Amino acid sequence: MAQMHQAATGSTCPGCAEPLESGDLYCGACGYDLSAVPAAGVDTPTVVMGSPVAGEAWPAARAADGSGAPVHLPTDLPGTDSGGSPLPSHARSDGPEAESEPDEYPLPAPDPRAVDLADLGEQATHVSTPVKVCVACRAGRVDEDGYCENCGHAQPRERDHMEQELGPVAAVSDRGLRHHRNEDAFAVSTTALPDGSPAVVAIVCDGVSSATRPDDASAAAAARANESLLQALPQGTHPQQAMHEAIVAAAEAVNSLAAEPAPALEHDPHRHQNAPACTLVGAIAAGGLLVVGWVGDSRAYWVPDDRTTPPARLTEDDSWAAQMVAAGLMTEADAYADERAHAITGWLGADAYELDPHTASFKPDRSGVVVVCTDGLWNYAEGAEEMAGAVPVDAAERPLHSAQVLVGHALDGGGHDNVTVAVVPFAVPAPGAGSAYN
Repeated sequence: MAQMHQAATGSTCPGCAEPLESGDLYCGACGYDLSAVPAAGVDTPTVVMGSPVAGEAWPAARAADGSGAPVHLPTDLPGTDSGGSPLPSHARSDGPEAESEPDEYPLPAPDPRAVDLADLGEQATHVSTPVKVCVACRAGRVDEDGYCENCGHAQPRERDHMEQELGPVAAVSDRGLRHHRNEDAFAVSTTALPDGSPAVVAIVCDGVSSATRPDDASAAAAARANESLLQALPQGTHPQQAMHEAIVAAAEAVNSLAAEPAPALEHDPHRHQNAPACTLVGAIAAGGLLVVGWVGDSRAYWVPDDRTTPPARLTEDDSWAAQMVAAGLMTEADAYADERAHAITGWLGADAYELDPHTASFKPDRSGVVVVCTDGLWNYAEGAEEMAGAVPVDAAERPLHSAQVLVGHALDGGGHDNVTVAVVPFAVPAPGAGSAYN
């Protein structure tokens, strides 16, 4: 006969979940025989809570007399904080007491059941290569060009969202909310001048969507300009001259794409093929100088750390709107409200009218940041004051976070275009530190 079990106070019937009274042998609502309910067992966890290793108990401190009374640990023990609590492993001192924990742990022996794909030969490809499924229809297979063989939907690409932080400079690029791919590109880097002082570089490029392979054009231009600057600056070339040469090198890289065989446009057979093209804007912070260079309508803005002082736009667009304003034919507000405003008059590409790199050199008297961006951002913060209002006040200390915030600002505003932004902090040298360039 099963052991008799009486209901405990606060328990419920297993049959109907009605509350039970202490000592009940049967449920008053449904008549369930409570004697058939086994007594609850003791919950014994397999991992001792608070232990550093699963399954290994952390020994409790006891009094010297073995009474089990808690012991108040001194607060100056190695491996504890000011309250006597254990410190994280990375915060503990490496005293002699720590020798019991080895610097390296032996790797476990190989599992004999594991399959070495290198020994499978041609079969390895069938085992290790997963079949990509379309993110849109969830049924079609994705071909090598990144399109679904069932519905033709373009798949997300690695360039849809990119972030990079390199020392004091950072950049973020996003596809935006309307475009099917990201045609922007960037490059950030750091190097040193001949005197050992640091130089920080940021390049941002915007592919011309009406051209063929705009994404390839922007990537080639950004990479080549960055490479050129990393070669020239350590050799002592003046930053403004180095920027000019970098833009020329970037243009040659984009021009060379036009000589390559055009890829088959099976997914867009009606698209007109012309030379790949992009815009470029770059900034160098080196030797107490701030140098910018550009071709097209991507921009650079100066935002001082002291927001009581005015920000400034450092570049002038190669665009229809800028030409109208320069000629005095339209106000800036009217020109940029026109549907022709963003028609560019200068770009990098084999079919450009002529290459006319713009460069400018500044010597700020206070610290701040340079915002280097495509029109995907400045469309939502066009004026210098608007841009400064969108830049976080701690941008110099947190450039990556600031670039993320600025991309978010564009996406929140509608994200109609690809958006790319680099944030370059500029610290004014201390008095008497001197400059490599005067």
